Amino acid sequence: MDYSEGGRQYHTGLKEGDVGEYVLLPGDPKRCVKIASHFENPKLIADSREYVTYTGYIGGEKVSVTSTGIGGPSASIALEELVKVGAKTFIRVGTCGGMDIDVKGGDIVIATGAIRAEGTTKEYAPIEFPAVADLDVTNALVQAAKNLGYTYHAGIVQCKDSFYGQHNPEIMPVSYELQNKWEAWKRLGCLASEMESAALFIVASRLRVKVGSVFLAVANQEREKAGLENPIIHDTEIAIKTAIEAIKLLKG
Repeated sequence: MDYSEGGRQYHTGLKEGDVGEYVLLPGDPKRCVKIASHFENPKLIADSREYVTYTGYIGGEKVSVTSTGIGGPSASIALEELVKVGAKTFIRVGTCGGMDIDVKGGDIVIATGAIRAEGTTKEYAPIEFPAVADLDVTNALVQAAKNLGYTYHAGIVQCKDSFYGQHNPEIMPVSYELQNKWEAWKRLGCLASEMESAALFIVASRLRVKVGSVFLAVANQEREKAGLENPIIHDTEIAIKTAIEAIKLLKG
């Protein structure tokens, strides 16, 4: 069934020609204007629900930024509708909480794959199918972080549906499951926890488009537990700059 209205996508309000081939995907709608400030001649294209879109240019290449809101369901809707109007390559630009003891607040985390501890992907693919980032986009993000001189980590991230299930698992009725699995993810070297990449990677596999993810590590609760320095950083500018530099590398 086609839910578009007058050629515009039902949720995002986008139509053919509104966006570029490359799209950055923050969660927070308010972050879109910050990202768009890195574009040449940025223009507000659509503002619908949690989905805000600006389009401009990077080195002559038409690019866009669309917010996805929080979590897999809204992120998957954004990706589905952006692909329908012509976008092909995506970079999620967001925040995460560190898990691996070496990840500090203020570091960059680049996801090579994601643990599917959420619900959206189960309606796209059997649980055995992995949520993996696109190699070209991931390599560009790694090279971008190197070019910019940022401290970065590349590896697996965990995706969940409950923010407070991560930060206060002991108060949840299923605390036994949350805490045991968290310990397993740590032992397996999981770098950080966030909420959207698993859905984006799986939907990208379904739609045959490219998605990568870069995050600012806000803090690391495991470092705090261990009594280690645990800076808390909220400014996402270095993650944004990494994504912008990656697009420059990808477009050649």
